[in-house]
This record gives sequence, structure tokens and C-alpha cells, in this order.
Amino acid sequence: MIRITGTGSAVPARRVTNDDLGKIVDTSDEWIRSRTGIESRYLAVEETTTGLSAEAAKKALAAAGVSAEELDLIIAATVTPDRFLPNLSCEIQRELGAKNAVAFDLNAACSGFLFSLDTAYMYLRTGRYRKALIIGAETLSKIIDWTDRSTCVLFGDGAGAAVLENVPEETGCADRASGAAAGNGAGESRGILSIRMGSDGGRGMVLSCDNRPVSNPYVKRESGLSYVSMDGQEVYKFAVRTVPHIIGLAVEEAGLAVEEIDLFLLHQANIRIIEAVAKRLRQPMEKFPVNLRDCGNISAASVPILLDNVRKHDMIKKGSKIVLAGFGAGLTWGATVLEW
Repeated sequence: MIRITGTGSAVPARRVTNDDLGKIVDTSDEWIRSRTGIESRYLAVEETTTGLSAEAAKKALAAAGVSAEELDLIIAATVTPDRFLPNLSCEIQRELGAKNAVAFDLNAACSGFLFSLDTAYMYLRTGRYRKALIIGAETLSKIIDWTDRSTCVLFGDGAGAAVLENVPEETGCADRASGAAAGNGAGESRGILSIRMGSDGGRGMVLSCDNRPVSNPYVKRESGLSYVSMDGQEVYKFAVRTVPHIIGLAVEEAGLAVEEIDLFLLHQANIRIIEAVAKRLRQPMEKFPVNLRDCGNISAASVPILLDNVRKHDMIKKGSKIVLAGFGAGLTWGATVLEW
């Protein structure tokens, strides 16, 4: 069976409150909290995406009892690596000394950790690899327009990591090789029960950030910086419709009912989105842990940081049934059901 065996997270030292932002942009604590549920976020000053990733990764490896040399695979999900080349995953490999791992990056924006989890799961399921490290990491503060109060108040920096292992079955159990559960009776394997993903490039420009423009001997352009641009209303409508749907599909594929899920760990974008998803699923908000009040939206790092938070606070135990769900630019979305 394929399981998450360790988690870790890291955020920068600088905590920035809504009142702090009110000193540099036309906003206020009440305006931000009432519209987003965010009260503070962490912003990098000396920290880097690589450094935050390595810190989170070391904690995840320690929690799993796995050495860096044992890793077969490293996948880093990010839209804000420190450089184009080398990629973030190879820099993490260097920092950890994970000399035996294959390493590559993946970009699915705020859904990145879920896409990395799906990708690693497929590699491990083939039997080619046994131990993988997946990371969601961002320093979003470097691609945000700090004069635009509609976006700059939303985002933060940080990294979350998880170790994924293909471990021997504890008991004889039904085959889950197709990704769908064959039932949920006593004695069946724990671990990842189902994964569902989706993309819609046709609506991608509602959340965007341009790369460098073409500039060569035949095309002369100013290479000005681009910042995150978002149509908040369209993103909201997309999220509240798509996330409950993909969760429903994943839960059904796992052979469970929504009522059997103990915790829903959603991408931390906006408290209104989380509340709307809970309402559509007809589940109490108590099942939806929230850390965006302190961390804001950290894109690909959001879900793994939240997972690490709930683990550290003993909110999950052996046998807990959990949904991880993310959505973001692309547009992309995904949901994973697992039994801890």
C-alpha cells in the first residue's frame, strides 16, 4: 500500500499582520478579515524557496524515519522557484544529500501538491520506486504587486513536505491497484484510497502571471516584471462549484460516503470558499481545519502545511479518513482520499 509516512513544514520568520499591510497599502484589518478570513501571513526576507523546502523536507524525513539517501524520487511543486535552472527539486536534492533520487519540478499552481502526490503515487504503484519526497513550496511575495490591495493581502510564503512510501500490506486485503477502493471493511489496507484530478485551460486567464517576453536580435521588447493578476469573482465561482464535485467523485471512488470523512484539508485560499464547500457537501465546518488566518494563501504549499499542522496537533490518528483538495491557476484542481 502507498502511504504518507511523514510530514513537515516551514514558514519565514517575518509575520506580517493586516495592520502592517494597512501602513503600506489602502486597506485595513477589518476589510481583509471580512472578505478573506486572513489575519496575517509570513513573508520571506532572507529565506528562499530552496531553504524553506529543505527545512520542511528534513522535518518530513525525520517524522517518517527515512534518510535522504533512501529516497528514490523528489518532486517539487512551485510557481516561484529561486531560479529557472537548476530546478527546485535538484536544489533540494543537493541540500538534503539525496544522491540516489530522481528529481524534477511540477507546476500546477495552488493544486501543485495534489498533482505531485498523484504523480509520485503512480511512480510508486509501478514498483519502480519505493520512497518519494513531495514538496509544495512558494515565495509568492516576489510575484505580487504590493500596490494592489485586491491581491497583495491574500498571499504568503512557506513550504510543506510529505514522504510517500510503498510499504508492505499489514494484512491480506482487497486490491486497490486501479485506484478505486474495493470496499472499506475491517482489515483492508490503509493509505491512499483514490485520486481525482482535473484541468481547464480554457478558463486559465482568470488567474495569471506572465513570464519574460520574447526578446532577441529580431524582437526588441522591454522585459518588465509581471505580477499575479486575478479575477476574484470568477475564481470564487470556479472553486465553490468544482471543489465539492471533485471531492464527491474521489470519495465515491474510495468506496466511502462523505459523512465518513473525518477531515477535509482544503487549499487555504479564502474562508468564504471553504465555508461554501462545507455547505455544499452538507458537512460541519468542524471537519474543515483552517490555518489561512495565520498563513494566508501559500499556493502549492497550502495543503501540505495544513496537513502537517493537523498531524502535529493530534487531529488525525490511525484510521482517520482524510480528503486533501486543491484548486488554482491553470485552471487546475484535484482531490485525494486517504486513510491514515
